[in-house]
Amino acid sequence: MALTWLGAGDLIDSAVAGGDYGYTLMWALVLSLAVRFAFVNIIAKYQLCNERGETVMAGLLRIHRIVLIFVLVSALVFAHFYCSYMIRGIGEATHHLLGGFGPAWVWSIFWVAVAIILVLGSGYRHLEKVFYVLLGILSITFIGVALWSGPDPVDFFKGAFLFDIPEQSGDFAPLLLVISLVGAVAGSISNLIYPYFIQQKGWVGPQHRKVQSYDLLFGIIVIIILDLSIWTIGAEVLHPQNIRIENLDDLANLLTLVIGKFGGLIFYLGVFATLFTSIIGLAIGYGYMCQDILYKLKKGPEATIDREKVRSTSAYRSVALWALVSPLIWSVPGMPGIVTMAVLVNAASVVVLPVLAASLWYITANERFIGKKYRNRWWENLIMGVLFVLAILGTSHLVIKLWSKLQEII
Repeated sequence: MALTWLGAGDLIDSAVAGGDYGYTLMWALVLSLAVRFAFVNIIAKYQLCNERGETVMAGLLRIHRIVLIFVLVSALVFAHFYCSYMIRGIGEATHHLLGGFGPAWVWSIFWVAVAIILVLGSGYRHLEKVFYVLLGILSITFIGVALWSGPDPVDFFKGAFLFDIPEQSGDFAPLLLVISLVGAVAGSISNLIYPYFIQQKGWVGPQHRKVQSYDLLFGIIVIIILDLSIWTIGAEVLHPQNIRIENLDDLANLLTLVIGKFGGLIFYLGVFATLFTSIIGLAIGYGYMCQDILYKLKKGPEATIDREKVRSTSAYRSVALWALVSPLIWSVPGMPGIVTMAVLVNAASVVVLPVLAASLWYITANERFIGKKYRNRWWENLIMGVLFVLAILGTSHLVIKLWSKLQEII
C-alpha cells in the first residue's frame, strides 16, 4: 500500500516544492501524511469492526446508492488520470536508463503489457515480493542521494514544523502546491483501496485491528522518510541554484552535475521503481474496489464474494485494464508535461474529498452503521470534522487556482 501511494504525485510535488521553496512548505507534507494515517485508520476500522462484517462500500450504499455511484465514477476517472502521468513517466525513465534507446512511448506500452501480466496473473503474495525488491531500490536511491546532497538539520526542522507560507517564487503558487500535496496524500480517493489490501492479507475482523494499525503506521513512516528524502534533494540541489523543474530530465541532469555520471541513472532507477509499483498497485486496488461497488449495487450491501475469486471476475479485470490501458493516450508525443499533469491532477483530486469525508464520517460515527462499541470517539470525530472543513476550503480555493492555471496553459 505504501508503494502504491508513493507515486509520481509525491515524487514530483515534493521535488517541485523543495526546488521552488526550499524546506519552507515541508510541514504540508508532514501534516498531510499524519491526516492520511488518521483518515485511513478510521476507514479500516469500519471494515474490520462493523457489526455486519461488511465492506466500507456496503456502508456507503446504506446511506444512498448515489453515494456509491459517485465513488465509482470518481474512481474510474482518477484511476485514468493518476496512471496517465505515471505511465508516461515510466516510459521516459526507461528511455533514459537505456541511454536513449527506443522512444519513451514505446517503453510505456511495454511496461503496461508487463503490468497487465502481473495484475491479471500473479497472486497477491508474489506481488508483495516484487514490491519488497523495488522498495529496496527506492530506499537506497532517494535516501542515499538526499544524504549525499547534505541536508541542513535546522532548516529541515523549521520547514517540517513551522507553518509558513512564502511568496510565490516558482511556476506554481505555494497554496496550489499545498493543495496538490493534500490531494496526492490525504485527499486521494486511492485511500479507499487500503481496506481491500488488508482483506487480501486475511485481516477480516476486530482481532486484526491492532496489527492493521501498526501495519498502516509503518507504511506511513516509510512514505514520510522517502518523501522527505525527495524534498531534501529539491531543497538542497535545486533551490540554491534557482532551477525550475519542468520535466524529469531537469532533475536527473542536475543530479548528474552534482553527483557524477551515475547521478541521472540512479535517479531514473528510483523513478522507475516508484512508478512501476504505483501503476500495479493502483490497477489492483481500483479493480478490487470497483468490483465490490458494482457487486453491491447489483446484489445489495449484504452480498459478498470470496476474496480468492475477486481477481477472476470480469469487473475486476475490466477496471484493471482500464487503469492500465486508457492512460496510454497521454504518452503520445505532444501531450502536456509530466510535472504539470501531476500537480494539476493531484490538486483536482481534492474535489472529491468533501463527499468522501462527510460520508465516511457519517458511517463511522453512527452506531446504526458501525455499532456502538467501535463508533468514533470524540477525537476521531474531531479529525473527520477538521478534514471535512479543510476539504470545503481547499475545494473552493482549488477551483479559483486551477481556473487561473488552465488559462495560463491555454
